[in-house]
Amino acid sequence: MIKRLTADLASGALTEAMADIAEDAARVILPYWRNGVVAESKVDDSPVTRADREAELLILARLEALYPGVQTVAEEAVAADGAPAEAADWFWLIDPLDGTRGFIEGRESFTVNIALVHRAAVVAGVVTAPATATTWRSGVPGGGAFRRRVGEAWQAIRVRNRPASPMAVMSHSMTDAEAQRLASRHGCVQWQGTDSSLKFCLIAEGRFDAYPRTGPTSEWDTAAGQAVLEAAGGRVMGEDGQPLRYGKSCFANGGFVALGG
Repeated sequence: MIKRLTADLASGALTEAMADIAEDAARVILPYWRNGVVAESKVDDSPVTRADREAELLILARLEALYPGVQTVAEEAVAADGAPAEAADWFWLIDPLDGTRGFIEGRESFTVNIALVHRAAVVAGVVTAPATATTWRSGVPGGGAFRRRVGEAWQAIRVRNRPASPMAVMSHSMTDAEAQRLASRHGCVQWQGTDSSLKFCLIAEGRFDAYPRTGPTSEWDTAAGQAVLEAAGGRVMGEDGQPLRYGKSCFANGGFVALGG
């Protein structure tokens, strides 16, 4: 099965299939949006809804049907059963609904994230924003990044050259003072807040220049967005200054910064 996986990665068929799966998960999620969805609290006090769980079940079933036996690390499965003791050479990282708090509050910036990791490096990723019917994906290795609105053709995207007044995109949960301090650290005089992995995609398509993060995140929050951004010519670096890696203890990230051109 790994032979088929690598062949599909090389041909571009893999991320095409991942995009179809993510868009089908978006169709599961959308009927719950702005429709009085009820949230529960997980052990870590983060919210979860039926939309999260149903979307994850669809993604897991579809990936297993296409590439049986490849390890999966998915947010709600980890919350229910714990994380795997260690990462395999190849594994999926899945966040079926990233930005659940914003989703519950009726905001548009929630996403579906599916990424493939090989030996700690993210090699393919897809992000779908259900509310705007937009999907971003990495292409074949070295082949760039792409965006489409559902039902339309793929369009190539790329980070912009760093402008004279670069802009940061930040988490909605940050205070204005903290956001301004972090933005300034990376040479940005302006910033805007939004939720989810959408931040990586906005840098990838040339609308922003930096996304710094100090607080903890899980690997399924960042892997798909990192794949898209790196394919578009950007970088995601951990606190050691090296590309953010995956399969770490408890599948948890430290601080990082995502950068455009």
